[in-house]
Amino acid sequence: MWNDGIVDEVRAVRDAHAAKFGYDLQAIYADLKKSEAELMAGGHSFIPCA
Repeated sequence: MWNDGIVDEVRAVRDAHAAKFGYDLQAIYADLKKSEAELMAGGHSFIPCA
């Protein structure tokens, strides 16, 4: 099986983030929305999902 180092790294980061919240999807979502709000307050823009 072929492995992609970048994909493996992204999956490891995603898993570490989820583990911080006990894999609770609502807590993960709340953290992501909090980070998004902080970035927007700092001047970053986001493209809304349709």
